Amino acid sequence: MKKRIAIFSSGSGSNAQKLMERFKQHAEAEVAIILTNNPEAYVIQRADNFEIPTHIFDKHEFFETNDIVHLLKNLQIDLIVLAGFLWLIPDNILKEFPNQIINIHPSLLPKFGGKGMYGDHVHRAVLKADAIESGITIHFVNELFDEGEIIYQSRFKIEKNDTLETIKFKGQQLEHLHYPRIVEQLLQKMKLV
Repeated sequence: MKKRIAIFSSGSGSNAQKLMERFKQHAEAEVAIILTNNPEAYVIQRADNFEIPTHIFDKHEFFETNDIVHLLKNLQIDLIVLAGFLWLIPDNILKEFPNQIINIHPSLLPKFGGKGMYGDHVHRAVLKADAIESGITIHFVNELFDEGEIIYQSRFKIEKNDTLETIKFKGQQLEHLHYPRIVEQLLQKMKLV
């Protein structure tokens, strides 16, 4: 039986798209569902394009019920992948899926991480700090923002004339290149693929 991935995303879903592409014809793993807390998220359209079911939830369902845990268990999810998902993962999900939830962050953690540090906020902080490099971090998820064990990092140099847009672009290139590959490697390491 194929190993099953659940992707949580709050926005456009470009990383979710790359994961759906990677596992569309995969012999041993598949994206089983996309979950989002944003009914306007473009990731819903992306999932439709791949004929992958979606589930839209609100704060009450996510933080105050076990509905999401039951859904993931019923779908026999092996790995939860956060792709631009902005809420902390509650304890009930963390306990049911130990070392089975990963996230990607657009900086070299532990720098420029924590509450409120996502997307352009991160890139602005990197520019403001006159950092000479930035990159991406793929890490396990725990009860704190961006503090889980680091799985993989990739970096790029920041040039003198780099802007928010160029830094964002460089980072996204690395995300799209490495996230699907690392997800696949993790499934193999977990003896899941």
